[in-house]
Amino acid sequence: MSNWKEFQSVIGYRFTREGLLRQALTHSSYANEKHMKRLSDNERLEFLGDAVLELASSDFLYRNYDNLPEGELTKLRASIVCEPTLAACAEELSLGDYLLLGKGEDLTGGRGRKSILSDALEAVIGAIYLDGGFAIAKEFVSKNILTDIENRQLFYDSKTILQEVVQGEHESMAYVLTDESGPDHNKSFTVEVRIGDTCMGTGSGHTKKAAEQEAAYRALLKIREYRERNQSCI
Repeated sequence: MSNWKEFQSVIGYRFTREGLLRQALTHSSYANEKHMKRLSDNERLEFLGDAVLELASSDFLYRNYDNLPEGELTKLRASIVCEPTLAACAEELSLGDYLLLGKGEDLTGGRGRKSILSDALEAVIGAIYLDGGFAIAKEFVSKNILTDIENRQLFYDSKTILQEVVQGEHESMAYVLTDESGPDHNKSFTVEVRIGDTCMGTGSGHTKKAAEQEAAYRALLKIREYRERNQSCI
């Protein structure tokens, strides 16, 4: 249990019922491999955590963005609770290091897989809610997910935003697949986004769309850094 005690220090919450944390960190591949009893994995907690996350983020956005209409609030919430954003938050907590995975899942990179990380983070939220109540779960969400919202939204809309930037400057843009590996059920794609003849960003993911999204985000960060640097020189 020492690793789980360490994880509780990382997230800043000590469980009264550590069994809930164990379940939150138990992937179905591990439960199946160990022939654990039915519903021992984290999928039910993920279901609950998803609802808690949506309510907590909705409450936060309603109170802090009182100038936005319903449609914009919905779009902003979607950028926060989407799989890539949650996976990034999970990576910041090193959540993958603490997961219980089946050997096959572990060997094929499951600890870094965005879908597994985002699902596990939602399961942790569900476990915190059951153990400590909504106020504690909401505090966890605020501290670990509802931060750096501008960048979260930039990532979510990265392909659209980059397209608008490139069109505004009348440049050509293309996404180029540079690598594809892994078995059919677990493909990994690497994509470059090129503006003119220059590679502006590289991304990877288990779908081409996810890889393109990350590449576009990297390109936007590079463009923003370039513009800020030039602005500071004026």
